[in-house]
Amino acid sequence: MIYTSAELENKINLAIAELNFKNEPNSLFAPIKYILSLGGKRLRPILAYMATNLFSDDIEKTTSPAIAIEMFHNFSLLHDDLMDNASLRRGQPTVHLKWNASTAVLSGDAMLIDAYNYISKVPENVLSDILKVFTTTAMQVCEGQQFDMDFEQRLNVKEFEYIEMIRLKTAVLLAASLKIGALLGGASKKDVEQLYDFGINIGLAFQLKDDLLDVYGDTQSFGKEIGGDILSNKKTFLLIKALENSNEKDNATLQKWISAKNFDTDAKINAVKKIYDELNLDFITNKLIQKYYLAGLKCLSEVDVSEDRKRELLIYTNNLMNREK
Repeated sequence: MIYTSAELENKINLAIAELNFKNEPNSLFAPIKYILSLGGKRLRPILAYMATNLFSDDIEKTTSPAIAIEMFHNFSLLHDDLMDNASLRRGQPTVHLKWNASTAVLSGDAMLIDAYNYISKVPENVLSDILKVFTTTAMQVCEGQQFDMDFEQRLNVKEFEYIEMIRLKTAVLLAASLKIGALLGGASKKDVEQLYDFGINIGLAFQLKDDLLDVYGDTQSFGKEIGGDILSNKKTFLLIKALENSNEKDNATLQKWISAKNFDTDAKINAVKKIYDELNLDFITNKLIQKYYLAGLKCLSEVDVSEDRKRELLIYTNNLMNREK
C-alpha cells in the first residue's frame, strides 16, 4: 500500500495527540504540549514515513522515530525562536513570550531528551545505525545554528558560507528523516545514500523558499511576520546577494538600515525590499531553488524502486517547492 502525504500527516498527528506527558511540573510540560499542538507541516516525519514506504508496506515501525524527529525539530524551534527573539510561530505566540525564556530553554531540553527516548524504540537490527544518524544530525543542526548566529556579526558573509549554514541548520534533518525511514524499510546502502542526498538538495531548496516567503509571502498564509528576516538583519541568501551586487548608493542604504538601532519597521522593510526588487532577487532565488530541486530529483531517480512507489514522494516535494507557507 502506498500512503499519501495527507494520510501520513494524519497518522503522525494522531500519534502526537496520543502522547502522554507528566502533569507536573506543569510549567515544564505544558509548553511541550503547546508547541506540538500548533501542528505545522510535519514535513520531517512525513518524509521518514515516505522513505520507509518506498521499500515496504509496513510503516508502523517508523512511528516512534517519526515522533522523535518531530520532537527534535520542535525542540530546536523553541531555542531558535528565543535566540531570534521571534514573536510568532505558526501564527501563535512563541513559547518564550507565552511563558518566559527560561521555560523555553528547559522545555526544549526536555523535548530533546524525550526525542532520544522515542528514537531508541526502533528495531534492534537498525538501532546502532539510526542512533548514529540521529546523533550526528543533532550536532550538525547545532553547528548550523551557531554559524547563523555568527553571521549576525558579519557583513561579508559569502554565498557558499550561507549554503553550508542552511545545509547544517535545515537540510541535514530532512535528509536524516529520509535516511532513517529508508533504513527502517530495508533499503540498500546505495538507496539509503541516494535518499539522503535527495533530502539535502530538497532541504536547501526548502530553506531558500523560506527566505523568499519571508520577504514576498503573505503573513496570514506564512504563519510568521513578513519581513522578520529584514528587521533582524538575518543574513539570508537575498541579503547576501543584495550586499554583493548592489550599487554604491543602494549598498550604503542597506548598511544604514542594518546599523540602525531605532527605526520604523515598515520603512525598513519597504526600503530593503525595494533594493531586492531592483536586483531581481525574487527571480534569482527561485532559479537557485530550481537548481537544488532538480539535483534532488536526479538523486531520487537513482533509487531502485518503481516509479509508482515514488509518485507520492514526488508529488509531496513538488508541492513543497510551490508552497505559499
